[in-house]
Amino acid sequence: MVKKDFYEVLGVGRNASVDEIKKAYRQMAMKYHPDRNSGNKESEEKFKEAAEAYEVLGDPDKKQRYDQYGHDGLRGTNYRDFNDINDIFSTFGDIFTGGFGGSIFDEVFGGGQRPRRRSSAQHGQPGSDLRVRLALTLEEIAGSVEKKIKVKRQKKCDICNGSGAKTSNGKTTCQQCGGTGELRQVSRSMFGQFVNITTCPHCEGEGRIVKDPCLTCSGEGRVQGESTIKVTVPAGVSEGNYITLPGQGNAGRRGGPAGDLIVVIEEEPNQNFKRNGDDIIYDLWISYPAAVMGGDVEIPTLTGKAKLSIDAGTPAGRLLRMRERGIPHLNSYGRGDEIVRVNVWIPTKINGKEKELIRALSVCEHVNPSEEDRRNSDRTFFDKVKDVFS
Repeated sequence: MVKKDFYEVLGVGRNASVDEIKKAYRQMAMKYHPDRNSGNKESEEKFKEAAEAYEVLGDPDKKQRYDQYGHDGLRGTNYRDFNDINDIFSTFGDIFTGGFGGSIFDEVFGGGQRPRRRSSAQHGQPGSDLRVRLALTLEEIAGSVEKKIKVKRQKKCDICNGSGAKTSNGKTTCQQCGGTGELRQVSRSMFGQFVNITTCPHCEGEGRIVKDPCLTCSGEGRVQGESTIKVTVPAGVSEGNYITLPGQGNAGRRGGPAGDLIVVIEEEPNQNFKRNGDDIIYDLWISYPAAVMGGDVEIPTLTGKAKLSIDAGTPAGRLLRMRERGIPHLNSYGRGDEIVRVNVWIPTKINGKEKELIRALSVCEHVNPSEEDRRNSDRTFFDKVKDVFS
């Protein structure tokens, strides 16, 4: 089953802070906690899914690998799926026993101290992420490659330096929220005091109002532009892998942090090879005499030409392995192999002389298969594949 994007699971952006990720997980855990959803299998799965997402995004090392390579980047780490809910409680005990200033139900029933929401006041609004596709050949995938890509994006306005104001005194404190970027409404009930915090609609959470906007960007702090960005692609990536370039997305509004640029890998078809994991498969066509007599042939590889010896009596369908000629393993040592699949060419057009030679050959003792030969060759193609990959 294809796993969802972990940021999507927790409902946070890629530039979310550690506290924001932790808070988002706590909210998910509260919503889908087994004690609140007794017997609900769907809620139980979402509870596990959220724990898996937090295990990665809450760990700086795992998060960095996930941001760079996606789910494939977690190979070789101690990342695991949570199949047992008890494992979640034991792993993230602080979430459920007060690690955030109270138990998981304190926020609902009035206990504990509600952590203050981190305000975006005076820091502008974050820019959005951008997603581009990068097509690579199999040869480029086999070796680390640096690419330049042109991206149309919103860039920081150079005239106002991203502030959105015409002058350094062009902003004033929002009178509605007093510069906090938040509006708070306190209510009381039989369960205790509740504080409802919302973003100030007047300043849109920034805490300041642009009173004298920049004429170039109309007070946005950013303008439309185009950039050429370098991206280094590690060897061994696959179709659908992505590389995240932090801060290379759209510029934030009025000085807010820029979003990320997500480069999604596409694999171009190759005229010589088919990819199977980190192995590559090459179809070799030889003549009937070459299959009978054997000999050396020259075949393509990802790094040039190479000689391959064909044994005498090689049948059609035989798979020959060339070690370490495939795709490098992503985030680990070694590389796959090149699998050569032997095909015997049967001509459809022959001249008179060739017909005479074939007729003469057809009556020779060892040309036609005997009953014993048929029994010995009674193996399926999948048996041969199983042998060559074992």
